[in-house]
Amino acid sequence: MRFLTVLALAVWSFVAPALAEKSGFNAIVVADPGADLAAGVMGISGPVQVIRNDAGVPGWDVSANGQTVGHLASTWEVAGSVGYSGRPLDVLVAISPVGRITGARLMQHNEPVLTLGISDADIAAYVSGFAGYDLSAPAGTGLRQPGVPDVISRATVSTGVIRDGILRTARTLAIGRGVIAAGGGIDRLTYAPTDWVGLLAMGALTEAQVTMTEAAAALNGAKVPIPGGDGPFLHLWTGLIDAPTVGQNLLGQQDFNKAIGNLGPGETALIVISQGLQSHRGTDWKKTGIFDRITISQGNSRFQPTEASYQMLKRLKAPGAPEAKEISLFRLPPAIDPLQPIRVEITASRDTATAPVTMTIATDYTLPAALRLAPDAEPEPLWRAIWQAKRLETAVVATMLAVLTLILFAQEWITRRPRLWRTGRISFLLTTLIVLGWGLNGQLSVVQVIAFIHSLLNGFRWETFLIEPVIFLLWGFTALGMLFWGRGVYCGWLCPFGALQELTNNAAVALGIRQIAVPQAVHERLWVIKYTAFVGILALSFYSMHDALVVAEVEPFKTAISLRMWRAWPFVLFVLALLTASLFIERFYCRYLCPLGAGLAIPAKLKVFDWLKRRPQCGRECRLCETKCTVGAIDPLGRINANECVLCLRCQVIMNDGAACPVLKRRARAERGAA
Repeated sequence: MRFLTVLALAVWSFVAPALAEKSGFNAIVVADPGADLAAGVMGISGPVQVIRNDAGVPGWDVSANGQTVGHLASTWEVAGSVGYSGRPLDVLVAISPVGRITGARLMQHNEPVLTLGISDADIAAYVSGFAGYDLSAPAGTGLRQPGVPDVISRATVSTGVIRDGILRTARTLAIGRGVIAAGGGIDRLTYAPTDWVGLLAMGALTEAQVTMTEAAAALNGAKVPIPGGDGPFLHLWTGLIDAPTVGQNLLGQQDFNKAIGNLGPGETALIVISQGLQSHRGTDWKKTGIFDRITISQGNSRFQPTEASYQMLKRLKAPGAPEAKEISLFRLPPAIDPLQPIRVEITASRDTATAPVTMTIATDYTLPAALRLAPDAEPEPLWRAIWQAKRLETAVVATMLAVLTLILFAQEWITRRPRLWRTGRISFLLTTLIVLGWGLNGQLSVVQVIAFIHSLLNGFRWETFLIEPVIFLLWGFTALGMLFWGRGVYCGWLCPFGALQELTNNAAVALGIRQIAVPQAVHERLWVIKYTAFVGILALSFYSMHDALVVAEVEPFKTAISLRMWRAWPFVLFVLALLTASLFIERFYCRYLCPLGAGLAIPAKLKVFDWLKRRPQCGRECRLCETKCTVGAIDPLGRINANECVLCLRCQVIMNDGAACPVLKRRARAERGAA
């Protein structure tokens, strides 16, 4: 009832202009009696029918006086729109019979960034801005296209996914209803009911069969003899199920939607059906994760499916389909061109007294002409357009990451030159704060960590994260850097708010403000706060993403960096309090409160290399590095806690400074005495 009510309200707002123009009606009565409540509350009259249509492209057809006045579809149902959170992002889209978008309305989202400085009115205005877009116009290129609203700054990923979902759904719906011409490739829109015999007749599936007698001859000498006979050793059918005429008839609507919804960009779905003694899957894949009995080849390319690309099916839905022993569905990578011939080979092997004997059963599949579309240019993916438009920003970030890589790999050479180290670090932190933070809004957040985790659990898609180049590059470098150097690669060098704290503390020290030394026992217990905050926000996100976002306001990043302190006074006051604390305790927030730092510290335990050097005397004869460590990452025994280290390299400078390190001083005195 609630869905129908919302649908009726949405339909009214979408098709009212079309009704007024085409038939003179300005009211709606949905065909389903359950939606009459909406029409009654609105006090409108004049019958309009909204009828569900699952043929080809699922959606609703809207008609008045026997004439079609529009079509509706859901981006989640048609395009499989998944937001930054990894959860469905559903927009109801309406098109007119002349191929124009008449309206769009956001129906469901779990986006973490939609509430980060962006109001509901902003999103509503953005979605409604697609009204009037002409779907018959050539697909544009670039980030800005005529008739399409620009993505919203600070919500680039989510609004980019919304834009992509609206345009893809509207175009797919228009093609499926015959409003505009179709594009090239596989016909993913047309649906015609047929049975098993019809699918075989059109070439939708290719077939191969080996009898028990033929297998016994090919596998002669097997320790366990294969009995002869005309029964199937392996009866095999293979084919692509992307076309609704094939997939929907074979699997049914629900399983077909699930299979297509799991596909990534450029991927296709291959079905393998078999009967007989021989299993096309085997059991080794459960241990290795690789289906070693199956090889898919095209030209010189050979591909073996993995467990990650596999989906098991229980039975076929097509009338007349045989009882299959095994049904497997595999996602084929973009490297496999569905328009070119594909060969599927199943290897059967048996042990003998000497060496194993094998035989190969193969099928050669070619997509039938009836399932192909005429060549046509496909619209450029949104993320590519964004990367093209943000080439300068991408180049700046890439340059910063290259410089940081050089610094970290050459750290031993740099730390032997204290003045160079200090000048280089201050310069890099200023660049991080001003250019990366305030200029490019390159501030990572615990919200993104949570969104990534939810995405892994609910269907990870690369194109979603590729929409924001600066954030993608930072996360990619941080993930790789954690394996080499730990969490400090981001926290100590690339975090704009961390840079702001360190720079203000340096200014405080220069002005003579006395620093507070936190006792080690208190220091270690205060660490618990940030880890508790991270676990709490993550756990809460599974209950309510909205509530998790509210708690994530413990991060000052949005106020201090993204919005540049242009926010309500309580948030600004919170940031000023943290910065004030950092004047007396360097990186106070990083030490004790940052849930992002805690989230990075956990996987950073996988760090492969240990670049920071220590001496046997550290923590025993000398504790200078411990007292000079600005974040308290060195314990009284001289050990560096990688979970807390921000990789500032100060301890390495001290160890290499003959005028500061007591061990080097003692060695120098001994050498002078010997001389």
